[in-house]
Amino acid sequence: MLIKPTKMSHSRKKIVVLSGAGISAESGLGTFRDSGGLWEKYDISKVATIEAWHENPTLVLEFYDARRKQIIDAKPNIAHFSLVELEKQYDVTIVTQNIDDLHERSGSSTVLHLHGEILKSRSEATDAITYPISGDIKYGDLAPDGQQLRPHIVWFGEDVPKLTEAQEIIKKCDILIIVGTSLNVYPAAGLRFACPETAKKHLIDPNAVLLDDKSYTHWRGTASEQIPLLVKEFLSAPVS
Repeated sequence: MLIKPTKMSHSRKKIVVLSGAGISAESGLGTFRDSGGLWEKYDISKVATIEAWHENPTLVLEFYDARRKQIIDAKPNIAHFSLVELEKQYDVTIVTQNIDDLHERSGSSTVLHLHGEILKSRSEATDAITYPISGDIKYGDLAPDGQQLRPHIVWFGEDVPKLTEAQEIIKKCDILIIVGTSLNVYPAAGLRFACPETAKKHLIDPNAVLLDDKSYTHWRGTASEQIPLLVKEFLSAPVS
C-alpha cells in the first residue's frame, strides 16, 4: 500500500506585544501623566492605591466609575487593529498594562492584563473570581461571598498576580514588540528582561526611551504612526 507523505507543519513564530497607556491614549484615554485629563482632577495616592481603598472606598469607586464610562465610549484605533493583522502569520500574545478592553474589541485573540480590567469587579477578599460590571459599583454592593465589590484593578502597593505568567510568555517569544509604555512603572517595566537573547526586539516610542540599547530596533513615533508600518514589514517578509 502506498502511503502518501504528509507535510510537516512549521509552528508559527511567537510575537509578544508589551503594550502600555500610550496606545490607548490615541483613542482618547489619557494617562495619569497627561495634563487636562481625568487623572489630573484626582490625587493618584487618593484613588489608585490600596491605602486609598481602605481610607475612602467611596472616592475610589467614584473615580473608577468615571474612568469606566470613558473607556466604554472610546474606540480602538489603527494601532490596535494593525496588531490583529499580525495573527494572520504569527502566534501573537498581547501583554498589556492597560485596564481597558480596546485590544479585545479590535479583535486580538490572546490578551493578558497585568493590571486588571476595569470592566470587571471582584470581592475585596479575593481576585479568584471576577464579575462583569453592568453599571457603577456603589459602596455597599456585595460580591456573592458577602464582601464589598471592588474594581478588578491592581493598585499601587498591590502584588501583580499575572506577573509570573507574563514572564513565562515573554521567555518563549521569538519577537518582542514594546509600544506605548514609558518603561518607568515596575514591575511591569522589568518584563523586557525576560526576553530571550535570540529574540528580535522592537521598541515603538516617540521619545528617546532605551535609545542607547542597540539590541532594539527603534521606531521613533506614536503607536498609530509606527505599528501599521511595522506590521506591513512583518507581513511582507518571508516567514522562516
